[in-house]
Amino acid sequence: MERLIITGGARLKGSVTISGAKNAILPILASCLLSDTPLVLEGVPRLDDVVTMQEVLQSLGAKVKWLDDVMEIDPSNITSTEVPASLMRRMRASNLVMGALLGRLGNVRASYPGGCTIGSRPMDLHLKGFGYLGAKVHEHHGFIEMEAAKLTGTEIHLDFPSVGATENIMMAAVLAEGTTTIRNAAREPEIVDLQNFLNRLGAEIRGAGLDIIQINGVSRVGREIAYRVIPDRIETGTFMVAAAITRGEIEIINTIPEHVEPVTAKLREAGIRVWEEDDRIIVKGVDTWNALDIRTLPYPGFPTDMQPQFMVFLSLAQGTSIITENIFENRFQHVGELRRMGAHIRVEGRSAVISGVPNLTGALVEATDLRAGAALVLGGLAAENTTIVEGVEHINRGYEKLDAKLRRLGAQIRRE
Repeated sequence: MERLIITGGARLKGSVTISGAKNAILPILASCLLSDTPLVLEGVPRLDDVVTMQEVLQSLGAKVKWLDDVMEIDPSNITSTEVPASLMRRMRASNLVMGALLGRLGNVRASYPGGCTIGSRPMDLHLKGFGYLGAKVHEHHGFIEMEAAKLTGTEIHLDFPSVGATENIMMAAVLAEGTTTIRNAAREPEIVDLQNFLNRLGAEIRGAGLDIIQINGVSRVGREIAYRVIPDRIETGTFMVAAAITRGEIEIINTIPEHVEPVTAKLREAGIRVWEEDDRIIVKGVDTWNALDIRTLPYPGFPTDMQPQFMVFLSLAQGTSIITENIFENRFQHVGELRRMGAHIRVEGRSAVISGVPNLTGALVEATDLRAGAALVLGGLAAENTTIVEGVEHINRGYEKLDAKLRRLGAQIRRE
């Protein structure tokens, strides 16, 4: 078991380069299963979740080579349509291979996925979409089995703009006969990236980034291409908060400012200085900042993946803040750990009321999920004395070399 030991108080200064987006590379890797030719992905982040997806692809018969941030994938000879249960339990995003396998080979068998325990994330919208496309879906004893002699395009209305369901249905529909229309689709930038990648392979998709996506089925996809994944907007947002909470100044390189507009708007509302220029953002902290009201919403609203980081930031704000979590019902697990550090937070249903305190104090805390872990690291950077963060395996799932990047900015942080 690893842990991070942080001595707080340093004002972070310097520049940091953002890695490829975790939530973009995972569906893109899954969609490689649709291709019948080798391809190359660039900007691939070294994350535990990406390693898991690599193992999923290899378990199905794909050949994968990974050097630095470049991954070569040859999915031309898939030998299996059953995802090992051990890999499904390790990461929720492993369910994204289901749409690609169903679309290319007509059947798939997998257990229910695991992942962070931040709330209910049912598969019903995924399975409903597969069913509308013509798949026969069977659920029994914790497993999902699907088969389809032929998938046929149709209209699918999602009850909620689920990112995973949108991506899975897109992949299944690529090789379906006819046109598929997804209404109330998720609009995240990662879905746009998936569309762009699949279109480079020969798919015909339009509308990603809007709430209606249309997929015209094609007979095959497969071109020998090299594709670079978009930068990670949640890592960008996390470093933006790191600059603000330590009263430092960070230049964030290799980012897309438009993808973090809700984060930028809230930081500015709090009194933090933020400048945007092409593919970089500069954030300069101030001595005191204002309380905020935040409601998490599907994109382009405020991202749920930035809620924990802002909660620790608002723990040091002047006044009382309210955060309402509208996406996941169990995403306040970090509250108890922040209280150990001296934060004044009370939870009322889906809302957290945060009364700002003058300072946080180092403590022994444990990350319960990926973004909660990032929040605790931020708290440790701003706290007096030493903070020890356990449960680092959660952080490893979504942040590439987080401690090393923070050290280059002047943080006193080490891993043991």
